[in-house]
Amino acid sequence: MAEEEDTRIRILQSLRGKICEGKNLGPCSGPNRQRDLCTFCTISLDQEEVFRTKVFDKSLSPFYGEDFYFEIPRPFQCLSFYVFAKGVFQRDLPVGKVSIRKEELCKFSGKEHWFGLQPVDPNSEVQGKVHLEMRLNELIIENGSMCQQLLVRIIECQGLPLISGQNCDPYATVSLVGPARSDQKKTKVKKKTSDPQFEETFNFEVTRPNSYTKKSNFQVEEEDIEKLEIKVDLWNNGNLAQDVFLGETRVSVKILRNDHIHRAWYLLQPKGNGKSKTDDLGSLRLNVTYTEDNVLPSACYTPLRTLLLKSPDIKPISASAAHILGDICRERYEAVLPVVRLLLHHSRLVPFVSAITVLELENTQEANTIFRGNSLATRCIDDMMKIVGRSYLTVTLKPVLDEICESNKTCEIDPIKLKEGDNVEVNKENLQGYVQKVFSSITQSSSSCPPLMCDVFRSLRHMASKRFPDDPHVQYSAVSSFVFLRFFAVAVLSPHTFQLRPHHPDLEVSRTLTLISKTIQTLGSWGSLSKNKLSSFKESYMYDFFKSFQEDKCIEKVKKFLDEISSNISKESSGVEDSVVLKEGEIQKRAQGRKRIGKRNFKKRWLRVTNRELSYHKHRGKEALCIIPVKNIRAVEKLYESAFNRKNMFQVLHSEKPLYVQAGNCVEASEWVEVLSQVSRCNPDRLGTFHPSAYVAGAWLCCRSLSDSQPGCKPCTPTLLANLQLDIDCDRETERIFSLLTSSYSKLQKMEDACASIAVYQGPPREQDDYSLFTIQDPKETFHTVRQITHILEELQREHDTRSGTAQYGSQENPIVGKTS
Repeated sequence: MAEEEDTRIRILQSLRGKICEGKNLGPCSGPNRQRDLCTFCTISLDQEEVFRTKVFDKSLSPFYGEDFYFEIPRPFQCLSFYVFAKGVFQRDLPVGKVSIRKEELCKFSGKEHWFGLQPVDPNSEVQGKVHLEMRLNELIIENGSMCQQLLVRIIECQGLPLISGQNCDPYATVSLVGPARSDQKKTKVKKKTSDPQFEETFNFEVTRPNSYTKKSNFQVEEEDIEKLEIKVDLWNNGNLAQDVFLGETRVSVKILRNDHIHRAWYLLQPKGNGKSKTDDLGSLRLNVTYTEDNVLPSACYTPLRTLLLKSPDIKPISASAAHILGDICRERYEAVLPVVRLLLHHSRLVPFVSAITVLELENTQEANTIFRGNSLATRCIDDMMKIVGRSYLTVTLKPVLDEICESNKTCEIDPIKLKEGDNVEVNKENLQGYVQKVFSSITQSSSSCPPLMCDVFRSLRHMASKRFPDDPHVQYSAVSSFVFLRFFAVAVLSPHTFQLRPHHPDLEVSRTLTLISKTIQTLGSWGSLSKNKLSSFKESYMYDFFKSFQEDKCIEKVKKFLDEISSNISKESSGVEDSVVLKEGEIQKRAQGRKRIGKRNFKKRWLRVTNRELSYHKHRGKEALCIIPVKNIRAVEKLYESAFNRKNMFQVLHSEKPLYVQAGNCVEASEWVEVLSQVSRCNPDRLGTFHPSAYVAGAWLCCRSLSDSQPGCKPCTPTLLANLQLDIDCDRETERIFSLLTSSYSKLQKMEDACASIAVYQGPPREQDDYSLFTIQDPKETFHTVRQITHILEELQREHDTRSGTAQYGSQENPIVGKTS
């Protein structure tokens, strides 16, 4: 088992982006055009919904503004964005969809695009694959003549969709189709499964003997084997309702021309390729970035990881591998994050940030412009705060932001934007109350500030004072420019981006948050509380509003807060780790200890996991019905679908009865398993084996063992060592760095040429070259690092080429895209 883990490649998929806005939604004419359309969007992997926006009221051109990020835990064919009209007394109705096949996602990566909505046609809503075997036999009949017979074996299907939230009752029809015939056979219906095992074989006559006299429904001379094809349709048995189409595939019989046996997996396709004409249904503006990391075994990354971790010690810092990556990928926002994560995990971030900050300060001429740009140093610190400060933001801002978003008080103070009946003085009072609450929450939160952030702020303060010794305020502005302007003010403006709110706020609340953010940003900017700084406000109404905060106590509060989070006094650890909520959400839980399988045994519950305990509640915010200490968790594993005829189930094995949980979709199930596995990975009593199914009616469904205490029949999934609260997988981050360096290889070559040129000419870079784009303080040291990077990239590429052989076309991992009608 260990050897397998050492050689396997992990394929990790993720999706991030934004559902920005809709335009002219719904049919453009006719009785279906609704001016008061209330819409929402969903994201689906094939036909499984994994994300939903909030409902946007009464607009044909809504601004959703919803960011999304999730790991994709399974293979998929198509990513779809659906727009639904919210029904009041009836079910939600689809307006249209945007579907992007997996192989086409790279075309749209990282940039916003407008996509026209396509109709939601039941015949185009397909997913899954089918496993077929075809065999051509020659038979000698009684009179000695020959005929050909085609045997079609439908073995199984995988990944069929849910129907109305439940596993389907699938069956298949198998037809031999030609110009003059259509012979159809049908399998048995398989109950409640998305992965049916059919194992049925059907016989079709391909040619008839010459002596055959019985009138037939086809003429042999009118067709030959080249014109015949096998058509397989998957259906959900509707019992009393109409059967639902699940997908089809077509295979030409001529594939058997050179081989009498053909066996392969085929992706199911829409009927008629899913294309149909329709009116203009409007469009969606989307930003979608799909990432696929092929992560090699950890040992393969040792040279690159070692080189990157040495970066803080390289002098000058511009010659280090981490700085070179930031230099050649300057235009790519995502390039800094994996470096920050890697250095953070290995406790090397603070010295690296200190070194690149010194370099930036050397190029800063005035104290009042300190850390204003989008440099490598500011981007590293921004990313560090977002990673390390997540729980800090939750503790500090979430309660007051919940109040602001849910109380719905009007806070507009711009006379031009006031609505009829609004009282500007009342609005100003509402806004002032909110600002005071947010300001107080921040300035009283120093004890919750993560030690790592304090270490960075302390370093910034020291270096800024050293660079500008004659400015007594620069030690504060260096810190406030990050903690207020780039951290708290941004989180107030977009709470959903920092997981402080589930959705983007509506327009009125968003406007309130904008006004609060602007005020907090100015309150926290050191020196902005003096009267000569009021002129920085372009709007007169903000000038008048801000005058109410001209008090010495505001200045003292900011100064005291900045002192506390950046002083030389290390925060003492109490030895008791704060309880941090790692994940919570609604799930279906099976009653523990029940022996029968039944729908009534499952109930909706609110599941909550912290770094200390797992608990479930009747509703969010209610008292816990059950608490399982994290130290008692022995394993967390997914369940076979057949255990309870339900998808997306997992089990938490602990000191008492197993806890069986059904998540809302595959993404959520994977996230629950990941976070629970990580939080319990160091428990001394972790199990080595588990049962992937349930103990029902006196036996384990998986291995048929009769004893409920029988050790598991399957090895537990190995848990990778990762930083749980920081969510860092070092091998994956190093693979991302490898991909970034590889995609920027031409720039790396230019930097190498620049180093050689500067060394030869012993002078500054020539203007006509691109060399001025790079930071090269020491050409020899930089050249040496670039050569090391180049050599490591070549070695890693060889490892990828050796290990990542493409699965055979038609295999389960690489199914054939069947042709469609």
